[in-house]
Amino acid sequence: MRLPSTLELWRAMPSWIRDPLAVTVATVKGERVPPPPSPANRPIRLMIAPANYAGQGYRWARAVAENPRVAAMNMVYDSINPFGYPVDYPVPGRIAGHSRRWQKAQLAAITQRFTHMLIEAEMQPLGSLYGGDVLAQARAIRGGGVQIGMICHGSDIRLPSRHAEADPWSPFHNDDWVPVAALEKVVLGNLRVLGALGAPTFVSTPGLLLDVPDAHLLPVVIDPAAWAQSTPILERARPRVLHVPSNPLVKGTAEITPILTRLHDEGIIEYVTVSNVTHVEMPALFGGADIVLDQFRLGDYGVAACEVMGSGRLVVSHVSEQARAAVVSATGLELPVVEADIDSIEEVLRDVLARREHYRSVAARGPGFVREVHDGRMSRRVLEDGLLFVPGGSAEL
Repeated sequence: MRLPSTLELWRAMPSWIRDPLAVTVATVKGERVPPPPSPANRPIRLMIAPANYAGQGYRWARAVAENPRVAAMNMVYDSINPFGYPVDYPVPGRIAGHSRRWQKAQLAAITQRFTHMLIEAEMQPLGSLYGGDVLAQARAIRGGGVQIGMICHGSDIRLPSRHAEADPWSPFHNDDWVPVAALEKVVLGNLRVLGALGAPTFVSTPGLLLDVPDAHLLPVVIDPAAWAQSTPILERARPRVLHVPSNPLVKGTAEITPILTRLHDEGIIEYVTVSNVTHVEMPALFGGADIVLDQFRLGDYGVAACEVMGSGRLVVSHVSEQARAAVVSATGLELPVVEADIDSIEEVLRDVLARREHYRSVAARGPGFVREVHDGRMSRRVLEDGLLFVPGGSAEL
């Protein structure tokens, strides 16, 4: 007979025992219930919570606060912020999950001090209040007079069955990356939450519009100046090709590595792959490369591709025709990312070597594209038009 694990025993405890015990552990570890968030005194006050993936909640808040009528803050649970991205209002995970005092104070602060809230990735902004039911939490916040919006980040809303049917290179053809059946249920549940709320909805990448067709594209935000490079590209006889397999199963690393290794051994390219590097090291790495290979299985683009484009390097990646068309529709600009999939990557790299001047011109469009679409100004306009303001630009006060 198998004895229950510690985790199983913990979960079996009634909440009236588990919650005060967890708060006691948090207190012993120096974690405290933070004071309620307090935005600047402006007519419109936005809270973005609680995911902050790739620091985007913080950056969207900074972008929209450029409007002098808008104050904005973001919140994240420190347990899901392992890379230490900037945040306005960090909350210890144990506190969020088990402190009824914090949960009730947070609900009161949001309904009394904020006019708008953008909930990220269908995650609970009030910890485990209402049994951790995000729909109940969103309704309680909206019932307090706050305008709710929803922002989808990626795997929270990308339906595995739809993606696998549309893309032969999808990571959802097997369970190597994630348990596909389990994720399918999670995503379907998240889609039901969006449908039940009927709130303004945003997606952070264009490929997600297939899953949420009525959503607004809210571009990810980077600091273009932090990535700018002056080093010319494609001047070496053997171009330096960089791949950073931060998530190898999604990047398609295993599939492209044999091809790139062979081209390296033949003296056609210099293939460089790095891992376990910090974010602050990345600009210098990009500056030393000619070509950066992003990902070859999702058919979309995000923060990493923007950082490469901002550095003026040539980005080679698999971005679907749908995602590219959505970019043109939203921005009027072509995405300066060279298309390649696992079948065509060798052919594309050989073409780069044969037509260097053409591909230099593609890479040269990257910094301007990033400044126009991903420096925060467009994201601010999207939030102003889609959540913070009524049509015509009048503030919802």
